[in-house]
Amino acid sequence: MDRFLIISPHTEKDCSEALKQVLYTGYITHFDWGCADGEHTGWAIIEAKDAKEATMVVPPTHRSNAKAIRLNKFSPEQIKSMH
Repeated sequence: MDRFLIISPHTEKDCSEALKQVLYTGYITHFDWGCADGEHTGWAIIEAKDAKEATMVVPPTHRSNAKAIRLNKFSPEQIKSMH
């Protein structure tokens, strides 16, 4: 399984409903939120087989605005071999 960063924005108007929907899906504890600072976005790191599966943690009403970015780590050796 790969790891994905999920970015799920919503509007200030939709904030309460967006949070409730994530709560009902069971993934509320997976997300960090910027809402209290005026950045109405949730971020989560999820393990999934692909980006489509990873975005399934986002409620359907907000899924089209969500983004899944596959994460990887580089070792010092890999970085040295790039130069």
